[in-house]
Amino acid sequence: MTCTDKQKVLFDTHMLFEEDDCWWENTCQRLKVIGRTVTWVNFKIEFLEKYFPADVRSKKKIEFLHLKQGSIIVADYFAKFKEMVRFCPHYNGAEAEGSKCVKFKSGLRLEFNQFIGYQEICRFSVLVNKCKIYDEDRRVRSIHYKSVSEKKNGS
Repeated sequence: MTCTDKQKVLFDTHMLFEEDDCWWENTCQRLKVIGRTVTWVNFKIEFLEKYFPADVRSKKKIEFLHLKQGSIIVADYFAKFKEMVRFCPHYNGAEAEGSKCVKFKSGLRLEFNQFIGYQEICRFSVLVNKCKIYDEDRRVRSIHYKSVSEKKNGS
């Protein structure tokens, strides 16, 4: 469903609650005084300045740039990556697919990098799926060898 910018502003301002509604009314008045029209772009700018200040956005960007897989499974790393990538517009366009792959790979554990690195995957969805498959296979293999080892030690 496609909405016009005017419909987006109307909908979003309708969803604001009492205190927020007062803030928006004051903001509209201020915009009109300085000669700016109420558009979707202006609404987003004002909203972000009020509820998501630049210093918080910067901290989120830094947190994303330092994101590593660590000891979590690939699916959880991907979920965290997906949640945080929105704070870095550089990685969100269609033309940024390769950069997003490089960033995702750089946060993977060494074992995953060794497995996936030589494949030169440039499509993010393919990269994530291959990493998830490898992770699941690795865990199944580990469980299998542990059970075989336990059977040998128990006999």
